[in-house]
Amino acid sequence: MSSENDILDILQEALGHRFADPALLRQALTHRSAVSARQGRRAPRGAKPAETGSNERLEFVGDRVLGLIMAEWLLEQFPDEPEGALGPRHASLVSRNALAPIAESIGVKHALRIAEHEEQANIRGLANIQADAMEALLGALYLDGGLDPARRFVREKWKDLLVSQITPPKDPKTALQEFVLARGSSLPDYETLSMEGPSHAPRFTVSVSAMGETGEGVAGSKRQAESEAATVLLRRLNRGRKGAKDRK
Repeated sequence: MSSENDILDILQEALGHRFADPALLRQALTHRSAVSARQGRRAPRGAKPAETGSNERLEFVGDRVLGLIMAEWLLEQFPDEPEGALGPRHASLVSRNALAPIAESIGVKHALRIAEHEEQANIRGLANIQADAMEALLGALYLDGGLDPARRFVREKWKDLLVSQITPPKDPKTALQEFVLARGSSLPDYETLSMEGPSHAPRFTVSVSAMGETGEGVAGSKRQAESEAATVLLRRLNRGRKGAKDRK
């Protein structure tokens, strides 16, 4: 079984950066449940103080770093496109659907520090957990080495995604609306189910219903949670449509 140091070495190799401050890397991989678990235990007298920070603040930074790098890159790659076309490209490339597979490909889930009770709930492999950690790692890369190592990593790992966007993708909410209206159905109905977490790192859970089906999304903003919910519902409706065709 690999030690934590071995796992971190492998991850740094995948990131293409050796951290001058390893504490940043460890923090980027610390789920908030692990912090709560440590704070709930009294440290032995004379013990070295434990690291206490979760990856939420680094995730906040990484979200902005990725957004900037991607905006810069899109301007280079599509010099003649208007903002209206660049916006959907950008939203797609910084979404959970882009982040989670990249996190999976470099083994982020194996390096995450998660409380035992959350381990039992099997959250380690969840797309939102991996996507959040990937953003936190980008924030850590930026704070440890500046924009260059973060830019190098993003341009290497996101290249195939960017190149595959021959035409600008539609925003999931727009795509869902067009799907249901084309079938004579009512507009999708969005509902905010909950808002949790501190003000600097909120977690919105939103549901959307249309054509007798429902999808849910969880994200750090209401708008993004709505987008995630629309993506889930559109995928579900498309599967149902395909299944109906197969039964004919």
